[in-house]
Amino acid sequence: MPYRNFGIRYLIKIFFLQIVGVNNYFSILTNHYYGVQIEGKVLRSESKDYYVLNRENKEIRCTLRGKFKKEFNLKKDKSFKLDFAVVGDMVEYEMNRDGTGVIYKIAERKNYISRKAPRIKGASYRGERLEQIVSANVDQLFIISSLAKPKFNNKLIDRLIVVGESSHIDTHIILNKIDLENENAIEDWERLYNDLGYKFHKTSVVNKDGIEEVKNSLKGKTNLFWGQSGVGKSSLLNMIYPDLNLKTGAISNSTNKGTHTTVTSVMHKIDDDTFVIDTPGIREMDPYGIMKQDLSHYFIEFNEYSHNCKFNTCTHYHEPGCEVVKAVENGMITKERYESYLNLLDTVEDDMIF
Repeated sequence: MPYRNFGIRYLIKIFFLQIVGVNNYFSILTNHYYGVQIEGKVLRSESKDYYVLNRENKEIRCTLRGKFKKEFNLKKDKSFKLDFAVVGDMVEYEMNRDGTGVIYKIAERKNYISRKAPRIKGASYRGERLEQIVSANVDQLFIISSLAKPKFNNKLIDRLIVVGESSHIDTHIILNKIDLENENAIEDWERLYNDLGYKFHKTSVVNKDGIEEVKNSLKGKTNLFWGQSGVGKSSLLNMIYPDLNLKTGAISNSTNKGTHTTVTSVMHKIDDDTFVIDTPGIREMDPYGIMKQDLSHYFIEFNEYSHNCKFNTCTHYHEPGCEVVKAVENGMITKERYESYLNLLDTVEDDMIF
């Protein structure tokens, strides 16, 4: 028999193609999944479209079911959030005949990272800053900074740390571009954050310093890269994972600040257990949903002293008998961190919806 070396299934497929034609065959194959409920993870969103990675590593363009959006609009906190589904969400969807999908369920999030959304143009009164969710189901937050080009901003780093702490996410700090500054300046900040218990990585894309250390820390986790514009988030990810080939930008000569190259949060699958999320650079950051009386909980070195304050509602600013203020005066809490705390305390409740 001329076909004795071929499998029965292969012969059936050839016979079937001869009867129905190639185009009809693939149409039938697509229809096989029509209406089937499938699980996936949101990789990115563009306008009203959500790109979902399924278990077969295929990226499916999905929209939200109209009924789902209607139910969401009936929730009491509908005005507090800008997003339905976000990067990192686990969703369930059904296939359409044209190969797209319709999301009908978003799984409960184990955590999420958010911020106050930028002010609405023309806003002039409180209550107009909604919650902008950056990503969901994150294992590790990597805060990227640099000592120069752009200039190191410890107050922004401390704000991002507050976001990580309030979401119960392990936080790392990466000081990039270490080839541009002297070692003494680097050691001062490394000592400060290491003493607080945060893992501090020193990297240089130019000299390839610290690349393997960061890569090892990313393994088996869902990792969010976040920081100022121009600090080299995308360049660093390209060095760690060359196949990503992310777009990178230069520093503005007029402002010495970074220019945006990543315009929306995008999750990249590295392997079955490792994901990295590249985010747009930020120039300012305001945590969402934190009240003044709770802010000190997220400056973890305060906890040792705050329990002994004279007043339970002490904000560690002007109240008498404050043990945190005493700790600052005695050098037990650094002035840099305390200044970051006061800076955030002044604005943390601005434009909030309570």
